[in-house]
Amino acid sequence: MKIGEEAIPTGGVGKRATSTRSVLVVMLDVYAHPDTTVGEIAVRSGLPQSAVSACVARLRETGSVVTATDPRDRRRTLVRQNPELSDRRAEVAAAPIDGALSTALGTNDPAELAEVVALLEALARRLSPEMLARLTVDASDASDASGTSDALDAGPSVAH
Repeated sequence: MKIGEEAIPTGGVGKRATSTRSVLVVMLDVYAHPDTTVGEIAVRSGLPQSAVSACVARLRETGSVVTATDPRDRRRTLVRQNPELSDRRAEVAAAPIDGALSTALGTNDPAELAEVVALLEALARRLSPEMLARLTVDASDASDASGTSDALDAGPSVAH
C-alpha cells in the first residue's frame, strides 16, 4: 500500500493526527462492512478505538463516509460509504501513480512504468475484495490448535 499512499494528493489537506495508512485501513473496512461501528472497525483492524474515531471524523469531513444513529440502538453510530462521490474521493481516484512508481522503481523509463502499471492493474482485477475475504475464511478453517494459521503466517499481507 505504500506506493499508493505516496501517490495520494495531499495539497489542501493540512497536517493531521491520523496517518494516511490508518485512514485507508478504516476506509476499506467501512466499504467492506457497511453500517458498522467504530468499535467493530477497531476490533477488525487492530487500531485503537481513538484512532478509528479520528479516521472516521477525517473521512466524514472529506465526504468519503456518512454516519447515522443506529435506529435499533440510539447510543450507537453507524458508519457507511457515502453513496455520492465527493470531490476528495474523485481527486484521489484520479491521481496518477506514475511519480510514486518511478521513485519506488528508480526509473523514469515510460515503457517500464507502463509495464508495471499493467501488471498492477491485472493483479488488482484478480485480487478482488471478495477473493481476499475467501482467504480469511480459508485461513480460519486452517487454524491449528494454537489458534494461528499457516496460511496467514506464510507471507506478507496483501493489505499492506
